[in-house]
Amino acid sequence: MSPRYCEALLHLLKFPGARIEKLVDFIQGPDFPTGGIVVESRETIVEAYRTGRGSFRIRAKWEKEQLKGGGWQIIVTQIPYQVAKSKLIERIAELLNEKKLPFLEDINDESTTDVRVVLTPKSRNIEAEHLMEQLFRSTDLETRFGLNMNVLDATQTPRVMALNEVLRAYLDHRREVLQRRSRFRLAEIARRLEILEGYLIAYLNIDEVIRLIRKEDEPKPLMMKRWKLSDLQAESILNMRLRALRRLEEVEIKTEHKTLTAEQKDINILLKSEDKQWERIGGEIGELKKLYGPKTDIGRRRTQFGDAPSAEIIPLEAMIEREPITVICSAMGWIRAMKGHVDDNDPDKFKDAKFKEGDRARFELKAETTDKLLIFATNGKFYTIGCDKLPGGRGFGEPLRLSIDLGNEHDIVTMMIFKPGQKLLVASHDGRGFIVLSDEVVAQTKNGRQVLSLPEGVEATVAVPAEGDMLAVVGENRKLLIIPVSEVPEMTRGRGVTLQKYKDGGLSDARVYQKREGLTWRLGEKTRTETDLKLWVGQRAQAGRLPPNGFPKNNKFG
Repeated sequence: MSPRYCEALLHLLKFPGARIEKLVDFIQGPDFPTGGIVVESRETIVEAYRTGRGSFRIRAKWEKEQLKGGGWQIIVTQIPYQVAKSKLIERIAELLNEKKLPFLEDINDESTTDVRVVLTPKSRNIEAEHLMEQLFRSTDLETRFGLNMNVLDATQTPRVMALNEVLRAYLDHRREVLQRRSRFRLAEIARRLEILEGYLIAYLNIDEVIRLIRKEDEPKPLMMKRWKLSDLQAESILNMRLRALRRLEEVEIKTEHKTLTAEQKDINILLKSEDKQWERIGGEIGELKKLYGPKTDIGRRRTQFGDAPSAEIIPLEAMIEREPITVICSAMGWIRAMKGHVDDNDPDKFKDAKFKEGDRARFELKAETTDKLLIFATNGKFYTIGCDKLPGGRGFGEPLRLSIDLGNEHDIVTMMIFKPGQKLLVASHDGRGFIVLSDEVVAQTKNGRQVLSLPEGVEATVAVPAEGDMLAVVGENRKLLIIPVSEVPEMTRGRGVTLQKYKDGGLSDARVYQKREGLTWRLGEKTRTETDLKLWVGQRAQAGRLPPNGFPKNNKFG
């Protein structure tokens, strides 16, 4: 146990109502056996310990080593917990071969018993911090470790606890253990005292005891009746060795009896006093603190803390060669980037693209290697991938779920190219939604960014550009409602407002359009535009009415 944890427990014993912020002064964050640096703000750490859930960003520990002639290299001495060094180096080497690390020239593993990974920059004019920032973003030199303080409470029921609750549960457990241990010891003392009292009776009547044992076939019941011995006492006397009958044994028996009686009294006092129990527990924790002190090899902290990095440190996109690509994601979730832009009117545009048996293209986006790809999923999260990091067009590509933390229970709703300042409409199956700026949905980690809050059993359904003054919403019940976009609020995160009410089913599709240009939808291979839509214009949260003749039967705009 860390000495800092001991200090937190002792503080909680003294101040039972201690706040999370004060406890975090003692328990600053996790300590991993492989070291590394936790780069999270204090506010983030406090919030994680307050809710019992969260994650900690861990970075490798590195130093800049000067070389003769003015050159330098970077030495990585510690890597994040549960990261395999061999796979990490292999991944960096792959990125080098794919020319996705423009600041790095080479990597060498010079590790022995200690980790020593040498990174050689392409130029001595490059800032070491910039090179490492690029590697942190691209490799497992930076990872996240999840926190889930799911603890059994006093009723043996698991629940997520805050830090103070976890520490209190531990202290309560220590008290229960102390009580059980004390009661067990009392039982042992009582048994031993009973035996010692029997020995004293035997010593005072030693000649008669020996006579009974020698003359009687069953001396035990006679001994119990004559001297009112218990079964345990009589059995112990019969099992006693002859050498124990010496004179000195009487003194030893009385001394042991006196010692055990005093211990018995102390334990009884302890069990009757809650204050003495906590005092005893405090002493035990104090001994643990000494045992695992910060100066000992066991207790020294291995993981250090650093400042949380800023969202943008260097424009890495500037180091990427700008090339046109076509992003293809299949129905089974395999993604790739083919060189160049395919012709939308070419019926054989995917002739060079291979798909697994039964798979097909689902999303097709024209992009450039400097673009960011936004992915919106049914869990209400946006995920972000740099287009330069997408696998090449050869083969089947790679499963998208390897690049983002998207569980198998969720699916992709849509994907689009990030455009700074663009407004997006996001909505869920229950008909609630809002408008959000694209800059607010960009995720910095594989875990994505939660934008649309969803109640249990409800999935995200729509994420479309909100460029226009009117919003058309259609439900699975084939009811169409058109409302002014001004009735939909702009938010950064939440459930939003009710866009359309449904008696049966839920939201099927939505589209934002310019009133003067009309509402457009696809009908087979053709596109239809309708401008006379007065009958369908209403107020937010109405049910709407059946759409115009010729509206797609799948209740989708396109």
